[in-house]
Amino acid sequence: MPVDLTKLSNPKVKAAIMALQKGDEKIWFPLFAPEVAFYDDGNQMKFNNFFKKALGHERFTRIDKVENNGLHVYGHFHSDQWGDFTTCFKFEINKEGKISSLAIGQAVY
Repeated sequence: MPVDLTKLSNPKVKAAIMALQKGDEKIWFPLFAPEVAFYDDGNQMKFNNFFKKALGHERFTRIDKVENNGLHVYGHFHSDQWGDFTTCFKFEINKEGKISSLAIGQAVY
């Protein structure tokens, strides 16, 4: 069953989540700044390495809420490796319109 993405109000965030859902790296990677800062549960990680493995294997199963002008997305998530859990994706967008930072992690809400 497709995930309802209508709560996603920021066009750049919506494009990123849609690419994540499809596992589409041709759309996903160009949305991000070359020196994107990436954190997983507070640990700085290598963005490209992480998402080359995650795309196609990780996705939202439900979007529950969106905050901070559409930049923070909370929902239920599935990872082929880690199972099902609640998560938050926190995006920052630079003045060039690229995603300059992404912090993901398990969330309790």
